[in-house]
Amino acid sequence: MSTGQVVTFDLFSALIDSRTGGSAAFATLARRHGWPVTGEQVYDAWDPRNKAAQRDCPTWEPWRGPALRALVAAYDALGIGGDPARDLETLVGSMPGWPLWPDVATGLPGVAERHRVGVLSNVDGALFAATAAAGLVDHDVALTSERLGVYKPHAEIYRRAVVGWGPLVHVASSARDVRGALESGIPTIRLRRPGHELDPDGPRPTHEVASTVDVAAAVSDLG
Repeated sequence: MSTGQVVTFDLFSALIDSRTGGSAAFATLARRHGWPVTGEQVYDAWDPRNKAAQRDCPTWEPWRGPALRALVAAYDALGIGGDPARDLETLVGSMPGWPLWPDVATGLPGVAERHRVGVLSNVDGALFAATAAAGLVDHDVALTSERLGVYKPHAEIYRRAVVGWGPLVHVASSARDVRGALESGIPTIRLRRPGHELDPDGPRPTHEVASTVDVAAAVSDLG
């Protein structure tokens, strides 16, 4: 990989279609438990609660902690039963099969020809290593919340990334990540993905692109 500019990507929105992968896992659980809801409905109940649980962590704890609290809350909101702790392991076990967005497998190597490509993600190292994206990035720049000791969108995770690895460009899709990176002073490229919109009250990135194929040029344009 290149030893040039460090470019980090968010893992579960910019690189991986987490809603498709997670919904499939929850669909399996819905059939197992006989739930009257779809896998998509369960994912859509769990995912924002998981993000909120990470945001509300006063100090870092392993990914499964906030994820489990969010799953319990999602089950309560939907009025469904199950074994949240066991069901979470089913979700985790499905993560290696969560699909990359269609442009990633061909587009990311092109970025890596010119820049050091990593991730900046709210995930534990072992979970990252099992994903389909792990083989496409520089593991020295796998900046997980476990490694940095804090969850996004707290400003400290972005600060620690810069302190440890120098000036970087972050590629994000979710509103909280775009806003968090920009408000921390990190040049940010928004990679448009279905289901993600900008925070209407937040700062606007200089560049927005539709594919990882366009990221290298956007990084160069940032200077």
